[in-house]
Amino acid sequence: MNLGVAGRRALVCAASRGLGRGCAEALAREGVEVTICARTESELARAAAEIGAAAGRSVAWVACDITTAEGRAAALAACPAPDILVNNAGGPPPGDFHDWDRDAWIRALDANMLTPIELIKATVDTMVARNFGRIVNITSSAVKAPIDTLGLSNGARSGLTGFVAGLARKVVRHNVTINNLLPGPFETDRLRANFELLAKSSGKPVADVRRARLNANPAGRFGDTAEFGAACAFLCSVHAGYIAGQNLLLDGGAYPGTF
Repeated sequence: MNLGVAGRRALVCAASRGLGRGCAEALAREGVEVTICARTESELARAAAEIGAAAGRSVAWVACDITTAEGRAAALAACPAPDILVNNAGGPPPGDFHDWDRDAWIRALDANMLTPIELIKATVDTMVARNFGRIVNITSSAVKAPIDTLGLSNGARSGLTGFVAGLARKVVRHNVTINNLLPGPFETDRLRANFELLAKSSGKPVADVRRARLNANPAGRFGDTAEFGAACAFLCSVHAGYIAGQNLLLDGGAYPGTF
């Protein structure tokens, strides 16, 4: 399927690895002019080179902390007025809510709620003016089924979901869509770190923790970042203009609910 976005400009956040990189790879293959950002310059430069080589086109990059005003300004200077925005940031650490002070909550809100909102505010009006825009927020399956040890993520990402629900319905008439992708367990550094933490707290080997989680998933496997990127690319396509304000769950069937 031709997604119809060749030549469009995309800013993909936290894209040096993991789910963000999967999205950048998929968009670059579709002929999109991709700019990626992340904090670590060496990883970012290598990722841009590898993504560009695979797609047969150059990929721009800017090393910055997207959770700061300075970082967002740098990213938008590198990719002004993008047609496509993929919001992504590392999730806050797991733990017990008794241990989280106000600063921990503010960091979570800054990264996983307020930063996406600021980037949307900085880009959505030009999308409306051009009568084309696609915004995809990478959130978490915890929005649908909260995870007790991920309370910071549950709260911050649910706040973003509520905000998007209102705005998406105001701008879709201008062919600007805002949707959320909710990943379950994917083969990423984040998943491996969570397994290590759980193994430490439970006294079980990491391999046993991983195997138990794998066996519990109806798909019998974890997700691949390439298939996540493909879902993102479709939501950014010309074919997805009638999909707005939705929360698309990618979890291998793990969520047990009907709705």
